[in-house]
Amino acid sequence: MSTNAISRREWIVGSIVGVVGLGRLRADDSIADLDIIDCHTHFYDPTRPEGIPWPGKGTPLYRTVLPKHLRELKQFRRVTGTVIVEASPRVEDNAWLLEIAKDDPFVVGIVGRLEPGTPEFAKYVKHFAANPLFRGIRISGGLLNELLGKETLADLKLLADHDLALDVNGGPETPAVIAKLAPRLPTLRIVLNHLGNVRITADDPPREWQSGIRAAAAHSNVFCKISALVEGAARDGQKVPDALAFYRPYIDVVWNAMGDDRVIYGSNWPVSERAAVYETLQRIVLEYAFERGADATRKFCSLNAKRAYKWVERPSRR
Repeated sequence: MSTNAISRREWIVGSIVGVVGLGRLRADDSIADLDIIDCHTHFYDPTRPEGIPWPGKGTPLYRTVLPKHLRELKQFRRVTGTVIVEASPRVEDNAWLLEIAKDDPFVVGIVGRLEPGTPEFAKYVKHFAANPLFRGIRISGGLLNELLGKETLADLKLLADHDLALDVNGGPETPAVIAKLAPRLPTLRIVLNHLGNVRITADDPPREWQSGIRAAAAHSNVFCKISALVEGAARDGQKVPDALAFYRPYIDVVWNAMGDDRVIYGSNWPVSERAAVYETLQRIVLEYAFERGADATRKFCSLNAKRAYKWVERPSRR
């Protein structure tokens, strides 16, 4: 990237920072009845007798984190429900989350943790899919690449057969890997997590990552969570930028490729608090969504996730 281009980007960021208050006002004055489903949260309780495998002791995240704690956060716009993503590799922890969800209508779905390619996978999928709140599983981009290399996709097809979604979490190469899977299993709804965890800087977005996003977006069964933005911008000892302008080039790549119908809101809370408070990360993406208009905003905040996960509408949720 040229020196002039860098200067131009920095000038744009600085200019928008100066008028960010105006952007916030526009967002606050829009769509009074907005339904916001946070589609990437993690909940756990280290006081359980069996403890937890993650996060580790001695870290700020090592504490009890439940849906009620999300509801208590200061928010830019009120979150009305959540799809939880299981971070624990223990099969029994899927059941623990479903037990939490059973009595809390705020939880509209669970993305569990099961490992394709293991002998017990089909049994576990059948068992958990019997619960309507179990909406899919998450795997790593590395595991997906391995399955593709071995031509062992039967377990992933099993997800589609049970009308479940597949979340994929990995590095910037992950969108290109998803682009290989999507045409092989066109009935499987696939959700890229965290924009592929691309590092967000003042430079132009990496060309390889952009190409991967466009390749994945070419398939209508692929969705993308616009999440982990602030984490992608975090640097040791530095304040994370809080102006939309800094993140806009990266959101542009994803939103322009996926369109209004396949982008999904997610926070990655509480992991996100390492970089920024919830209100800030939510404001950044909602300001962008509001610029796209009311229909696009509603799709981003809940309706696209309804298509991707088929999350469950529950009485008394709002």
